[in-house]
Amino acid sequence: MSPQSPWLVPYWRNIKIFRRPRQSRGLLEPRRSFVGVAEAKVQNPKTKLSTPIYEVEGYESSRGRELPPIDQWRKYFPYEKETSTRISLRNPDTTDALANALVPEGSQGKIIIESDPGPGQLTRSLLKLPRERIKKLIILEPNDLYLQYIKPLQAIDDRIMVYEQSGYEWGVYNKLEDAGELDDVLKVPWTSGVHPQLSFITHIPTTVLGEQLISQLFRGIPDKQWLFQYGRVPLCFIMSSRMWKRLDAPMGGTQRCKVGVMGAATSEITELLPFEATQPFKDHFHPVPYAKYAPVPSKHPDTRRVGNPYQVVLTVPREFQAIQPGNLDYWDYCLRKMFVQKATPLKISINSLGPGAATLLKKLTDHDLPPSEQVDIRKSPNGLNVHEWSLVVKAFVEWPFAPEDLSIDTIFSNTNEHR
Repeated sequence: MSPQSPWLVPYWRNIKIFRRPRQSRGLLEPRRSFVGVAEAKVQNPKTKLSTPIYEVEGYESSRGRELPPIDQWRKYFPYEKETSTRISLRNPDTTDALANALVPEGSQGKIIIESDPGPGQLTRSLLKLPRERIKKLIILEPNDLYLQYIKPLQAIDDRIMVYEQSGYEWGVYNKLEDAGELDDVLKVPWTSGVHPQLSFITHIPTTVLGEQLISQLFRGIPDKQWLFQYGRVPLCFIMSSRMWKRLDAPMGGTQRCKVGVMGAATSEITELLPFEATQPFKDHFHPVPYAKYAPVPSKHPDTRRVGNPYQVVLTVPREFQAIQPGNLDYWDYCLRKMFVQKATPLKISINSLGPGAATLLKKLTDHDLPPSEQVDIRKSPNGLNVHEWSLVVKAFVEWPFAPEDLSIDTIFSNTNEHR
């Protein structure tokens, strides 16, 4: 059991049962020493011993199979730096609704990978569905405290398999393949529709890591890397509304960004649950910030702070990919460079692609081409649609003097590459 478990002192091997500390202790006060039954009677005969919590040796408490009441999650899952920006669904009604939306009636034999689920409220809702809907549920969770509430589920349901690693560690997918977890996943032709069997779910953290993760997942689609080698696998993101607005921002909008363009080029992105179904934050998610840290109305709010709205989004890879195989790094380079001046007209911002890049304007405005193959260079980068971006990237690829070193860091092409 984790040394961070709130009621465990593992080096007292001779004591079988521990008791809760007296409730008069403040939240920030150090914990008092635990005492056994015999000691308690000697020290204070009037001490009332509360219900036993955990056994030190051989901990396999049935308590781990059930989650604490949601109004007590802050006590059982206290603040830790490691998990402070990890958001987890905690309301069972919400997770039941999400489970049914993701695996609706009529589904058969689904294989679901759930990444970083936290204590596992959504995991339990998925397991409550009719058994024929889900064939296998693979859980990727690195946190020791959360694992105490997830691993016991393996003993009561043979469909669940838990790996003690984060889904953000790409090497874990090698392990899944090596262990044969994905052997029975069908390889469905890209033109045959959405993958009918495999799905991926993850809670996206509030940090910049969350945005990077989404970007990398989108970047795996054009070349059919990662899970996309099996077909058009749907991805469910439990993400901040801030991130959703960036993905869904209209052309020319101030929140239009390179991740939004990459998402639009590779996927159809929709809300899986209505926004209202997960509001307010404190009724549905963990951790709930203390009042003094909760977001407050402000002219310039910190939208990454825990407690801001979260929602559920579904992304499905498009059948037709604007990003041609092998061109991913070119797209990444052009988007990254040109969004530095995202509100500057293309006729000026094109120079950010490299010395002499202004010569590309002639090709983008060639009147001998059909109007649909021309680009209005008065538009700014955040005002271009996906087709116009494809024309810009095509011109860059064909440019004889394009930089050779695109300096793109990609998790799909490093030494840990697994596809």
